[in-house]
Amino acid sequence: MSEPSYHETADGRQIAYHKTEGKGPGVIFLGGFKSDMEGTKAIALEDWAKAQGRAFLRFDYSGHGQSSGEFTDGCIGDWAADARSVIEAVTEGPQVFVGSSMGGWIAAILSREIRERFAGFVGIAAAPDFTEDSMWRDFSDFERAKLNRDGLVLLPSDYGDPYPITKKLITDGRDQLVLRRPLPMKFPVRLLQGTADADVERDVALNLLDHIEGDDVRLTFVKGADHRFSDPACLGLVKRMVEEVLA
Repeated sequence: MSEPSYHETADGRQIAYHKTEGKGPGVIFLGGFKSDMEGTKAIALEDWAKAQGRAFLRFDYSGHGQSSGEFTDGCIGDWAADARSVIEAVTEGPQVFVGSSMGGWIAAILSREIRERFAGFVGIAAAPDFTEDSMWRDFSDFERAKLNRDGLVLLPSDYGDPYPITKKLITDGRDQLVLRRPLPMKFPVRLLQGTADADVERDVALNLLDHIEGDDVRLTFVKGADHRFSDPACLGLVKRMVEEVLA
């Protein structure tokens, strides 16, 4: 694993990133909740970009991977700000944003803030508004009371240690919701969703599709694919969707 470069945000957070030089529009990978830039999808897309001579960027939000900070200090707004800061600092011109899970929510936020930087969007099991429409919705009365009292609850995870969910994450998430009004995306959009995804319900993909306002928006369900969406067939589909957006 090569050493990353670092970008310092206006708030003093050190964001680790790897940038591949190449032709534009570049491709940016936005990872998921408690994920990092060394995941299978990020590396596969980087290898594809290098083979294509295409500019590419992957990075870690603060409190994730090799970036500074503690995970429990962050929230959706912070991670969107991290993404915007590093993107504006180290890339030029329009980019294709590839958002995995939470990264799809981050991309949707950025599409409103820096719309001129979007050449396209590929969502992989995109999970907009999940802090409110999944976590908070599914909390028991006990968990809600504990969160309000202690500021933290632990949720079981299929990917390792329990997820520490903070009151800050839930409260800030309400300020970042993107599915309460139309979401203009006047660029090519490709949404990918596995039917065996145990983390993001199919209705989330359909709701996102319905909220996006654009002339070139498609949703593809992949039978049997899970939330990781990282087996060879799924990775091949992701690459084809990026190529389609770039065409």
